[in-house]
Amino acid sequence: MPYVEVMISVSCDRAKIYPILKDMERYPDFMNDLVSVEVLERTDNTTVTKWVSNVDGRVIKWTELDTFDDENMHISYKQVEGDLKKMEGEWLLTPNSEGTEIKLTVDFEFGIPMISGLLNPILKKKVRDNSINMLKAVKEKVETNIL
Repeated sequence: MPYVEVMISVSCDRAKIYPILKDMERYPDFMNDLVSVEVLERTDNTTVTKWVSNVDGRVIKWTELDTFDDENMHISYKQVEGDLKKMEGEWLLTPNSEGTEIKLTVDFEFGIPMISGLLNPILKKKVRDNSINMLKAVKEKVETNIL
C-alpha cells in the first residue's frame, strides 16, 4: 500500500496553524485541487467531512472521519467511504527553529489488485504532489496572515 509523508517548515507558532487546519470547510478557498469540503457531522473532537477533489481533471470523492487532539494539536483522518479502498493519515505540528514543521501523511490503497502494481507509483506521485500543494497553501495562508 502506498504511503506518502511530506513536510514543510512555516515561520509561525503551531497554535496559529492548528485552527486553520481544523477549519477544513475553508480549504477550497486556498487549496486549488479541492472543489468542496462539507461538514456532515460535528462533535467536540471529531467531524465527518465530505470531500470533492479535482486532480488533473479527475474528480475524486470521499467521506472521512477527522479526529482532533486539541491538546497536542494533532489531526488524524480516515476515509469511511469513497473512491479509494483505503485512505488515512494525519497532520502533525512540531515546533522547530523556524517556527513549526507541518507534516502530512497519507496511507492509501487504490483497491484494484490486478492493476495496483501499475497504478500505485503513478497515484503515489499524484498524492505526493497534491500533499505538497496542500502544505504550500497552508504555509502561504499562515505566513501572509501574520505579516
